[in-house]
Amino acid sequence: MSHLLFCLALICGLYACVSIKNAATYDFPKPVDTTDKEITYQEKKTYEFEDIGVYVSNEFDGARLNGCRVVNDSTIEATISPENTPINASAYYAMQIWADEAQDLTVILNYTEHTHRYVPKISTNRSDWTELDSTQFEILNEGKQCAVRFPVSSEKTYLSGQELVVTSDIKVWCEEKAKQSGVAFSTIGKSKLGRDLYCLDICTADKKEKEMIVVLSRQHPPEVTGYLAMEAFVEEVLEDKPLSNAFREKYRILVFPLMNPDGVDLGHWRHSAGGIDMNRDWAYYHQPETKAVADFVVQTEKADKNDVILGLDFHSTWYDVYYTMVDSLRSDLPGFRKYWIPGVQETLNDYESLDKPAGLGSPVSKGWFYTQFNAEGITYEIGDETPREFIDLKGRVSAREMMQLLVFR
Repeated sequence: MSHLLFCLALICGLYACVSIKNAATYDFPKPVDTTDKEITYQEKKTYEFEDIGVYVSNEFDGARLNGCRVVNDSTIEATISPENTPINASAYYAMQIWADEAQDLTVILNYTEHTHRYVPKISTNRSDWTELDSTQFEILNEGKQCAVRFPVSSEKTYLSGQELVVTSDIKVWCEEKAKQSGVAFSTIGKSKLGRDLYCLDICTADKKEKEMIVVLSRQHPPEVTGYLAMEAFVEEVLEDKPLSNAFREKYRILVFPLMNPDGVDLGHWRHSAGGIDMNRDWAYYHQPETKAVADFVVQTEKADKNDVILGLDFHSTWYDVYYTMVDSLRSDLPGFRKYWIPGVQETLNDYESLDKPAGLGSPVSKGWFYTQFNAEGITYEIGDETPREFIDLKGRVSAREMMQLLVFR
């Protein structure tokens, strides 16, 4: 009998272990079906228009070009379609163009869904980008088309809605950060198509029993400005300064800089390779990316007794805004946003930082931080065309204001 009781106790113990190692499910008030939806892949090819000496390609990571044809000897039309529908109005495009002889070329972006959103940008090296001015592009057909005119030559030029920051770039950034003491870089799972899910684990002291901050980025592929703010934010945390050093010793930070590597490399407008909005999958984790990250955070928290107190999810939209939780949802970090956001605003010389609090609705990450950990959850949104120097400054100021609040807490 004692042996039987021991076995039963062992079995119960094993089930208990399993239950604490995986993210819990939660019935959000506005559930979303995040089971797989079919997507349409681009045909990867180089369009060779030898009659006019122009060549257009989508054979690179982050490209979005669904078709191309010649209109006349100085104009081509590029068809831009999303991975599936219905979908958010994030009409992203990216292609590479070159010519036998230098010339001015007009590219008509023809959207099959929604309307033009992103100001055209060009680059020859993917590092230095030039935003075209209003004299170089014209919105046509109530936004269903955009005519972009710029010089092309034998040097290949990228034309894109946002800067290209793809999986390979983010891996290099992570590896560079991991050269610093107290920063560990690892792969914590795989995407639907087998791409790595990256994590930076930051803490200079013993990681056990430290309160923890979790940072997410690139759930939505074209949201590059949010990613750039996240980079600046993390880099400020990693600075060799008294405040940053004290913060890294007191807290543990988990950073997941690329939540949707498939969508990023495939040039998606919004969705994962599973055809869904990943930031609606924080309830039942139907997609492997959200499940891997959610389970990893929960397992880490339990194993090392780290209480998650704050979750920041970096995104992009039409303007800068913070989506926060209403006061009635009292987290373990009460009042944080009421000091943090005004602190950022004041430091940036009265720059207006919009705060839009809301209750629990659809299963987005900020609600997951609250329901899973009773942590403060904030969606940090940067405008599509916010000046890049200001994005860097705002990301760094946001990190400093957070650290000041938490180091002396």
